[in-house]
Amino acid sequence: MTHHPHDPRDDRRPAGSPDGPAPWSGEPVPAPRYGQYVHGQTSADPRGAQRGGHDDAAQRRRRPRRVGAMPVTWTLIGICAVMWGLQWLTSLFTPYSLTSILGYAPALTDTQPWRMLTSGFVHAMPSPLHLLLNMYTLYLFGRMLEPLLGTWRMAVLFVVSVLGGSVGVLLLGNPWVLVIGASGGVFGLFGAMFVFMRHFKNNITPIAVLIAINLAFGFLVGGIAWQAHVGGLIAGAVVALAMLPGLRRRF
Repeated sequence: MTHHPHDPRDDRRPAGSPDGPAPWSGEPVPAPRYGQYVHGQTSADPRGAQRGGHDDAAQRRRRPRRVGAMPVTWTLIGICAVMWGLQWLTSLFTPYSLTSILGYAPALTDTQPWRMLTSGFVHAMPSPLHLLLNMYTLYLFGRMLEPLLGTWRMAVLFVVSVLGGSVGVLLLGNPWVLVIGASGGVFGLFGAMFVFMRHFKNNITPIAVLIAINLAFGFLVGGIAWQAHVGGLIAGAVVALAMLPGLRRRF
């Protein structure tokens, strides 16, 4: 999530410097242990076929989601990529800037609250670095979280995290500084992963270090809206806590 020190009412100002979670050189954070469960295969006992539809339905309810299934993650990546292309086309063929039209500034909350969500799907121009960093991190965490959460939980987690990032900017940011980028949503995935790994007794050191490095990156490098990172992180953790009872019933 980046911020730009200009009046967002000027639709012709270009976007600013890229940001996004710092690339992590280690292996992807391991999925929580509950996602590794492989339920028992169908019993070889021939009497099992005589137990009726009740047991079959129970088996279907317990069947884990296919590993690697992440339609929401791919959809989010596709939307951001398409929006970045539209940002290019708009800047080339019109006098307007989608960055200014869809970005979020706290001063516009009362009149254009939809910006709190749309700002999470546009990225800095003209360099693709901002987009690529955010999308790569979204992919890494989406492939771990979405097969565990399911489609609607994953969608809720990301959207609420984007909104949480905007709330962080609203509470802590400059009212007239424009903010864009999916970093709030990405930090929400960080917060959710931390909650799940801690609850299911996994080693939280890798995810804790990753969060610390990326938070520090936002504070130390100019042009980055650290407020959105903090807001998204908190929102993602809260959503994950709310989802825990449903995950226990599911697994």
